[in-house]
Amino acid sequence: MIHSNGRVLMSDADHFSTNQPINPYYNDSPVDVTRATHEHASIHDALIQAGIDVVKVSSPTSSQDGVYTANWALVRGDTAVLARLPDARKAEESYAENVLIGLGLKVIHVPENLKFSGQGDALACGEYLFCGSGYRSDEAAQEFAANSLGYQRIQLQTVPQLDDSGVPMVNRSSGWADSFFYDIDLALAVIKPPIGGAKGLIAYCPDAFTSKSRDMLAHFDAVDKIEVTIDEAQQAFATNLVSTGETVVMSARAPKLRAALESRGLTVITPEITELAKGGGYIRCTTLTLS
Repeated sequence: MIHSNGRVLMSDADHFSTNQPINPYYNDSPVDVTRATHEHASIHDALIQAGIDVVKVSSPTSSQDGVYTANWALVRGDTAVLARLPDARKAEESYAENVLIGLGLKVIHVPENLKFSGQGDALACGEYLFCGSGYRSDEAAQEFAANSLGYQRIQLQTVPQLDDSGVPMVNRSSGWADSFFYDIDLALAVIKPPIGGAKGLIAYCPDAFTSKSRDMLAHFDAVDKIEVTIDEAQQAFATNLVSTGETVVMSARAPKLRAALESRGLTVITPEITELAKGGGYIRCTTLTLS
């Protein structure tokens, strides 16, 4: 039985680039679009193998990050709360709206002048919503999305990117505060939601969160927890995964998390990803949960 991520939306990697470095993962290495396309296809195939229904659309031609559909919206039932993205991704907003309306969804806009990174910064876990703020999303936008969709919000924050003097950095391209965990799906993953009185399961990197958020997660009793090392979270994108509750599609470079999941009886599929990571995104980022 699939407990979550039964149906997801994917685009393609045909227009993927790293021309505007809007997060800390960008570097000077050129992007091999052909390889990125093959990686994207391998994610698609792994999701199908996991029993997930994949809805495919073309990526927008005018955005370097249109491959990362998770940032288009947050969807629950027949309603989608649309994202408000950095300037480099603005073209995706209207494109995503048209796609989601075409799929029969009712769309809602967050209030003006609020940042909202869609599902990338808002991970559903049954009736709960793990939210990240401070970088790509404002807390007021998270509150609006949770209230609009009927979730109980768990408001968290990850640690900022620091310069050599220990001062939080602002991204030069976006003008926004930055973090290696700029979206919460880079620091936390929902493996199973709480169902029928049984606890859910999450994987998270304690070192990726502020002390206040670590304490909140430590005392959140609705789920059991797997701790992820900072190396696997930041270097291997370990938590940027898709789980059905039985099968997990995740990084091939996070052996500790893989072993922890398999020890709990979960099936793990590990497509190899390198090019898509150059944009600061991974497996979860390429999929928007529809149901």
